[in-house]
Amino acid sequence: MCAYHPAEFQALTFHDAVPAFREGRDSPRKYLERCLETIDAREPTVRAWVEMNVREARSVADRSTARYLAGRELSTIDGMPVGIKDLFMTKDMPTRMGSPLFRDNHTHQDTACVQALRAAGAIVLGKTVTTELGMSYPGPTTNPFSHRHTPGGSSSGSAAAVGARMIPAAIGTQVAGSVIRPASFCANYAIKPTMGAIHRGERLALSQSHVGIHAGDLRDMWHVSIEVAKRSGGDPGYPGLYGETTLHPATRPLRVIVMEAQGAAELDDDSRDAFERFLTQLRHAGVHTIDRTNHSLVDSFERAIDESLEITRDVCAYEMRWSLENLVERFGGGLSDSLTSRLELARKMSIDDYRQLLAQRDKARAAHAAIAHIADAIVAPSSVGPAPKLDNQGLDSGISHTTGLPSYNAVTSVLGAPTITLPLLAVRGMPLGIQVIGQQHTDQHLVGLGRWISETIPARSV
Repeated sequence: MCAYHPAEFQALTFHDAVPAFREGRDSPRKYLERCLETIDAREPTVRAWVEMNVREARSVADRSTARYLAGRELSTIDGMPVGIKDLFMTKDMPTRMGSPLFRDNHTHQDTACVQALRAAGAIVLGKTVTTELGMSYPGPTTNPFSHRHTPGGSSSGSAAAVGARMIPAAIGTQVAGSVIRPASFCANYAIKPTMGAIHRGERLALSQSHVGIHAGDLRDMWHVSIEVAKRSGGDPGYPGLYGETTLHPATRPLRVIVMEAQGAAELDDDSRDAFERFLTQLRHAGVHTIDRTNHSLVDSFERAIDESLEITRDVCAYEMRWSLENLVERFGGGLSDSLTSRLELARKMSIDDYRQLLAQRDKARAAHAAIAHIADAIVAPSSVGPAPKLDNQGLDSGISHTTGLPSYNAVTSVLGAPTITLPLLAVRGMPLGIQVIGQQHTDQHLVGLGRWISETIPARSV
């Protein structure tokens, strides 16, 4: 185990290497080779990757190198090595989705965000480990700061590869907490944008699914997000991600809401202490904090989101039923106990049950919109504590969550609201993120708030 200290850890970044690419002092090919060296050294323990296409990656890196020397780079992420969560189709690699049922699943297609990455000149290096079908049953990946702890899920390999300094950025997805929670566990910056802001491709079957970005810093995180969105757009019927290519200036929030959600009851004493110290520092920097005890609309909001975990569990189960029934009919089994329990739950649900869930979700979204004028953002821990050990038996709402409880995360998935996580805390030598949540379509401004917080509030270990 290598103890994590947020003030000392140096994540791998990309944007700061670009000037040397242009001057010929460095190149995307050399940068890629350094990434491959780190992967060779750390992959036997971290196990973040399912498949890699190194030969093609080197070819893409060479073409990028030539563009920089000619002053004709395609984008701010031209030459950036990126990992793709193995839920997404890639034309040159199989898409196994964390399940033995798809071990030979060659689609020979690129999903929307992968097409966009290639068009921007990024290097699609390989596929990163996901939990089974992006749900709860874990893959082999370990936490980059302790091989005895989970990296989180379902974007396990994406978060771990960035945390292990193998690559500067990776694509993830979130339905409950699958971007923000593993990013918190692995010391990533990450964004789960506004619902529909980045085209989900084949993930459109789940109404709460979001494409998210893991990165070593805010600038790379934003560059990947906006460069992909400019080329793939948002989901059908959605306007896509708003914002400029440049990172938003650091912007001090005047007021923030401190959210309890369902996570507050799960926080251990050390994590609660670390978060309270963060809030104290925020107040000392001139930011006013509001919570449910001193504002009635915030209390109404907290009550409206109080069943976000249950809403997410049941919405996902109902929406996955047709797909899981097809797998059972085709293969006669092969699903984990965790996924089987979701199928059993779905079989007990009626369309009226689903309609009631959607009504609850609409109520939560209305309550969130009602507090827009009260504060600039919402803050909360990004997870209920640091990463639990791999053999933990976490249960939440009747579903096994061995990759960590999403008690602080399901709410933003229910709301479809943008959220980012900042790696500002360490608890018992392991990372713990701070979550900053905004209103829909305020993603770029939210990143500006996160930038100010990261630059102003000292990182802390407890």
